[in-house]
Amino acid sequence: MSKLHADCVEDAATCSNFKDVKTAHLHLDLDVNFQKKEISGWIELALTSQKDGLDLVTLDSHETLNVLQVKDKNSDEVLEFAEKPFAAYGTMLTIKLSSPKPRGCEFVLDIQYVASTGPGVCWLDPVQTEDKKHPFMYTQGQSVLNRSFFPCQDTPSIKACYSAFVKVPAGLKAIMSANSSGFGERKNRAGDDQCYYFEMSVPISGYLVALAVGDLKCKPIGPRSSVYAEPSVVDKAKAEFEGVVEDFLQAGETLFGPYVWGRYDILVMPPSFPYGGMENPCLTFVTPCIVVGDKSLTDVVIHEITHSWFGNLVTNANWGEFWLNEGFTMFGQRRIEEHLYGRPWMCLEATTGQALLKRHMDEEGDSDLTKLRIVLESGIDPDDTYTETPYEKGFMFVCYLRYLALKDGQDFSVFDDFLKAYLNKYKYQSVVSEDLFDFYFEYFPHVKQGKLHEKPGFEFHKTWLLAPGWPPYEPDISAGDELIRPVDTLVPLFTSSSESEQQNRVPNIEAEWSTYQILHFLDSLAEKSPLPADGMQRLLQEFPFLVTSRNAEIRLRWCEIVIKNDVSSHFKDIRAFLKSQGKQKYTKPLYQHMVKGSEEVRALAVQVYTETRANLHENVRGYIIDILREAKLME
Repeated sequence: MSKLHADCVEDAATCSNFKDVKTAHLHLDLDVNFQKKEISGWIELALTSQKDGLDLVTLDSHETLNVLQVKDKNSDEVLEFAEKPFAAYGTMLTIKLSSPKPRGCEFVLDIQYVASTGPGVCWLDPVQTEDKKHPFMYTQGQSVLNRSFFPCQDTPSIKACYSAFVKVPAGLKAIMSANSSGFGERKNRAGDDQCYYFEMSVPISGYLVALAVGDLKCKPIGPRSSVYAEPSVVDKAKAEFEGVVEDFLQAGETLFGPYVWGRYDILVMPPSFPYGGMENPCLTFVTPCIVVGDKSLTDVVIHEITHSWFGNLVTNANWGEFWLNEGFTMFGQRRIEEHLYGRPWMCLEATTGQALLKRHMDEEGDSDLTKLRIVLESGIDPDDTYTETPYEKGFMFVCYLRYLALKDGQDFSVFDDFLKAYLNKYKYQSVVSEDLFDFYFEYFPHVKQGKLHEKPGFEFHKTWLLAPGWPPYEPDISAGDELIRPVDTLVPLFTSSSESEQQNRVPNIEAEWSTYQILHFLDSLAEKSPLPADGMQRLLQEFPFLVTSRNAEIRLRWCEIVIKNDVSSHFKDIRAFLKSQGKQKYTKPLYQHMVKGSEEVRALAVQVYTETRANLHENVRGYIIDILREAKLME
């Protein structure tokens, strides 16, 4: 295997000595106890020394993870260990080996531990679930949270296969991000065969190991896919995803090459899940917000499926290179959309993405959070750098790479072929931008020969990776104009008080427009808010579905318009939406808008947070507290 630039790159977010010793395989043997809210058990870490004289192994751990014992599995010798401070998001576990290990030596550490209520291990009481009958537990590893689930080398630079035994209370089901599973077929460490067994035979980064336990039912949605959800949700989820997921997978294989993971299943999470989706291999965790009833938000699943190639197969080597995961996934998602729905539809969706990026850029100015490559200093939590930048600015950079690659009237398939080759070259590995550039120049030699990568104002490193602010190149998404034109024609009817505007026909947008046309319309109104009083009144009169919609993307934008126009009679819509879900993408911006609003809506922010904080993920709760404190609404 050729040497990568990634091999020389550090990862400030891990305290593991992963350059000296690497994980080859990990095996978990776990017992999930809901009464104690604990996961107890063992992890067997198969390691390979990368240097002569290795006498110390350091692993990522967490203050909520209690290590009880460490043994050398081969000799059964108990080893000395200690825990030391590292950062707010983790601690350092140091293990002294009984004798120095030479380069290439393989050995296994057997670690007994208990994980409790860490940020990566989320325990939900029955009241926090949809059905409110049984408790629920799930793990969330990205970015650096799995160190509170099990001691490990918690860096995306390290990839390994894993297996697991999981014992859960009777009546509950365990599922994991693995490509094979069973129940009652094998005995765990304690000799008990009444447990689940999982195996992942494709090497993955540690943050992608995921577990969920709850009252889950399973329904098939395709030849290699099923959906898992609580009993009251599973039939709705089946109807939402059946008939589309296999289309997404086949389109991905056509564009990017083989799907190596075998299964592609979906777990519909309880409402407090903080993300739209988490691309755990073989088992995407998704927000219930996308179960709308009309398949209008299933593109979230396209995004997570695309991570099967970009992110899971080829991975950013550290979190400063997050754009490699998300920028390529956004590009891949939109290629699948274009393949299935046509270029105008894809361009309209991309227009919505650009609007999100513009808002983010307007809020951040020229801060480091608008750079593609983030330099993560020691102690900085990678989750605090999570923004639209790696997604949408990353998408634009990939579009620019395609623009430079095409010559002499070549069509997009040339770049599709490059992506297949890139994925094949670096599959099962973790890379940095320079690895991408090396292969790109090799595949498209005219770019380097013509020094196109050094064109002033468009330099790959100086401008694209390291400069803050709006990207220097925007892809041509004008094909979406045919769908955007009716929207732009309608907007003045609600932003202008002139009589001539008021005479124009108002279409039935709920019936006649696509979801992304409606979102573009609402984005435009939010940007121009506050609206004239009669404009807001007309909006409510013409489109009552905005108040009753089950589509979370519509509800988000409607709530923003309500806040910016201080429509107190509809503050109840804000409360209802925030109480219905805990997704970070929806919750955080609404609080940011509320604290900038009237005294009444600022007071509402405090009230709603008080009512919902127990149901929020720890990270989301922390972001809201910061917003309220900065606005001097909380001590």
